[in-house]
Amino acid sequence: MMGHDVRYSNKCDDSELLEIAKTESRIMLTRDLELYQRAAARSTEAYFVEGLTEAEHLSELFNRFGVELSIDLEKSRCPQCNAKLAHVDKEEIAAKVKERTFRYYDEFWKCPNCGQVYWQGAHWTKIRAILKEAKEIS
Repeated sequence: MMGHDVRYSNKCDDSELLEIAKTESRIMLTRDLELYQRAAARSTEAYFVEGLTEAEHLSELFNRFGVELSIDLEKSRCPQCNAKLAHVDKEEIAAKVKERTFRYYDEFWKCPNCGQVYWQGAHWTKIRAILKEAKEIS
């Protein structure tokens, strides 16, 4: 959501994750110490995330990699498939969201790859609070 080219899977085993990180020249972020050590042993760039909360995780990434602690929806990527999101007219997604969502929200983004639709719903209060906390502890 923060606009970074990220690949995520909870379906891959450790060997697959290491291979993906290596072949795609990615930095592996993990809270799994054993996986981190395996990455280091294979000269795969990795970072062991130590924080316990989402805010602490983000703060670490800001301090280590300079990850901006904000969301620019013009740069956001789909959390499902990593494609860049596109702003869409409200009428274009009418059939894809619930009636209440359509009624109460005016701005929508759609993934051109997987078709997932996004909007700034009630969960954004929590997202903003986490980003604020991450900034405060950085």
